[in-house]
Parts: sequence; structure tokens; C-alpha cells
Amino acid sequence: MIQRTRPAGQTSVTRLHSTRLFVVDTNVLMHDPTSLFRFEEHDVFLPMITLEELDDHKKGMTEVARNARQASRYLEEVIARSPGADLGAGIPLTDAGIRQGTGHLMLQTEALETTLPTSIPASGKADNQILAVVKALQERDTRRQVILVSKDINMRIKARALGLAAEDYFNDKVLEDTDLLYTGVRELPADFWEKHGKEMESWQQAGSTFYRVRGPLCAAFSVNEFVWMEADRPFHAIVKEQSGKTAILQTIRDYSHQKNSIWGIVARNREQNFALNLLMNPDIDCVTLLGQAGTGKTLLTLAAGLAQTLEEKLYSEIIMTRVTVPVGEDIGFLPGTEEEKMNPWMGALEDNLDVLNKTDEDAGDWGRAATRDLIRSRIKVKSLNFMRGRTFLNKFLIIDEAQNLTPKQMKTLITRAGPGTKVVCLGNIAQIDTPYLTEGSSGLSYVVDRMKGWAHGGHVTLARGERSRLADFAGERL
Repeated sequence: MIQRTRPAGQTSVTRLHSTRLFVVDTNVLMHDPTSLFRFEEHDVFLPMITLEELDDHKKGMTEVARNARQASRYLEEVIARSPGADLGAGIPLTDAGIRQGTGHLMLQTEALETTLPTSIPASGKADNQILAVVKALQERDTRRQVILVSKDINMRIKARALGLAAEDYFNDKVLEDTDLLYTGVRELPADFWEKHGKEMESWQQAGSTFYRVRGPLCAAFSVNEFVWMEADRPFHAIVKEQSGKTAILQTIRDYSHQKNSIWGIVARNREQNFALNLLMNPDIDCVTLLGQAGTGKTLLTLAAGLAQTLEEKLYSEIIMTRVTVPVGEDIGFLPGTEEEKMNPWMGALEDNLDVLNKTDEDAGDWGRAATRDLIRSRIKVKSLNFMRGRTFLNKFLIIDEAQNLTPKQMKTLITRAGPGTKVVCLGNIAQIDTPYLTEGSSGLSYVVDRMKGWAHGGHVTLARGERSRLADFAGERL
């Protein structure tokens, strides 16, 4: 929403000219209960059918049901602070915890008369009743714009077909254009050393070379961002510190060489090398990896997890979890324990373990079988449903298919991390299965954006597929 300022002493009549009236669809409240307070100085109108739909969806333990109940609680709090007020005329939309909405909340207290086209019966579907309310409000109050806010695309199309203003709910979006999402990787220009190397300082420490550089480009760097230059002498480094136009760059380890292989796995491209540098760094507590199918997200993460769990003993075990979107949120229909119920969703884990188990060519069949049993004993598969309230100590936590999680669910999972725990979030924001989530509002995009520049967090967008020539060709052409 565009921020508008209102001059002091402006009258309520004039206020109607400068503010809009937003009619909020039920799916917006069930997607984000705090949406009531996200419309700045503008007013919010709730049709009676919206309250009825909230009541219909409040039962159960799903995320939607929880959001419906929370939205109802917020409504009650707002109304309780203005006892005896006329709900139809509007009551102040202020909340002690959020303090963002300065407009008014209006509830439908009477039948609003309007005429919809005969092809859209107003008394039938709930969507049509809301459209009738929007149309009636626009006809009744011509001094300001009345806008329908809905997450339902078809609802917005129908509204525009009727000549009504309709918008998506934008406040949950991290950014409008996902092409602007932080990649964690930056190519340096060919003249970088000419412009930034005049007062350069360099030193050796713990097997790495550090460079302190100064120049205009340094202001755009983020901490733990990878910078590279492919020239006569390739330069790959990570930004360790950044202040104003000064930055400290540290050369990274080359995991593309066999001598630095991780559980038999070597990096096949530049981005995979960057990802392994984050995954193998114990000072990085939170790693996010984005990339298309076949870029190696899960394989690299599992290899790094096994190496640090079984060889370096940094973590006690690996915990892997993912969203079970197609079945819904209840895994109780499958037989067995929690882990057995999750196994059908963990095909990616088994596939990657097969690859990692074959890397030891000298072990023989018995040796590989023993290694596989050892690996499986240190990997636990958990359901998202039972994460609330838990604390993980010295664990390597992998959240697979993280693009299907909402920002609230991502916060719930990442805050489970206790001392010594590393959290790795994997996903492809182009493959979102959760209703009402988009590339811009996905919890994975949210974490990438909010963790940017933190000294103990890192992100890499993997660019090249390494699964097979068939998979690469199909990814481009199909």
C-alpha cells in the first residue's frame, strides 16, 4: 500500500476523500490474521458473510483453522475497546501489539441493496454476496474508492468484470519481483582491482588469505556474500566484514578438488563450491539454498551433514523434515510410527543416500551395507506437525521443500534451534504447492531476505543443474 500522510487537524469529512475503503475477503484473514491492521490509515469493511465463513473454518488443528480463530480474537479485541460504538459507522483500528492500522473497522450491520447481473445470483455463492456488498458500498459512497482485497484470483477477475476495483493482498510479500531476491553471489567487474586495490591490505590466517579493500562497490556488499572473478587467475572469496566503503574478503576453500571431497562428493560448479563453504562452516548457523531441480541442494547438504556428524562429531544427529502438502497436514492415515509415516515423503532422502553410499568404492558390499545402517541410525525423519515446543541441541536440521512453508511456519521451525544446531533450508520457489503462497510470499523467500547480511547466516542460489544431461535438457525445453 502507498504510504500517505494526513495533515494535522484534517476533518473526518476530508479524511473520506484521502482514504480508501478496503472490503476484505475471508481468505485474506485466514491467510494472515494480522491483515486487519496492515492497511495503514485506510478503513476496513467486513461483510457479514465473511464472519460466517470465519466461523465455518475455525474448527480443527490446521493452520487455516488457527488463523481463523486468531482473526476472530483480533476482531473481538478491537470491538471490546469501543463499547457501545456504532460498528456500521466504524471503530478505531488500533492494536496494542501491532500499532500499524490507524484507520477504522466497519462491520456490515444492515442489508445493502444493489443489483448484480442476472448471470451472478447475489443470494447464492458467498463470493457473489461479497461482490454485491462491494458494489453497494461503491454506489452508496462515491467520494472515495472502494476496493476488494482477495487472495482468490477468480474473485478478483469477477470483480473487475463488474467494474469494481480489486487487489491481491500485498502485505505478505517479501518483494514484488523475485528476480530481485538476494542470490548470495556477486560477479566482480573486470576493473575491480583497479578501482578497489589502491590501499589494499592482505594477510594470511588459518590457511586463508584476507584482503581489506576500499571502493564504491564495497558499500553494496553483504556479509557472507560470495564474490568471484574468472580471469587469468580466478578469484573466489566471501565477504567477512563490511562497513561503509570498506570490506574484508576471505578466500574460500576449493571443494571442487578431490583432496577436499566431502563424503566422496566434490563441487561440480562454482555455486556448489560456494554452498559447501557455507555448509561446512561451523560458524554459519543458518544456510538457505535455492535452486531448480537437479542442482544438488539435498545431496550437498546430506554429504556435509554426514561429514560433520560422523567424521568431525560436530553434531549428534541429522534431522530431516519436509511439508506433506498433497496429503494435507494430517499424517495419521498412514500406518506406523512418526518416522514410518514420513517415509513415503522421503524418497529424495533415500535417493541421495544411495549416491552417497556408493562413493566408497573400496568398502565392498558388506562395508557399504554396514555404512548404510550407520548412516540411517544417525538420520531422523520428523514431521512438521510435532515441532512446536521442541528444542534441538547440537543437531544438523534440514528443512526440505521449504518453499511450501509460510513465514510463520518458517519462524516456528528455525526458532527450534538450540545451542550448536545448524539449520539448512532447501527449496525451489518456482515449485510452490501451498494454496495462496506465491514466490514473493513464500517463507523461504522471507528467510532469505531477512537473514541477508547476518554474520552467522548465508545463502546461495544454485544456478546449474548437475543431475544428468537429460534432466538439464528437459528443464530448459519442457
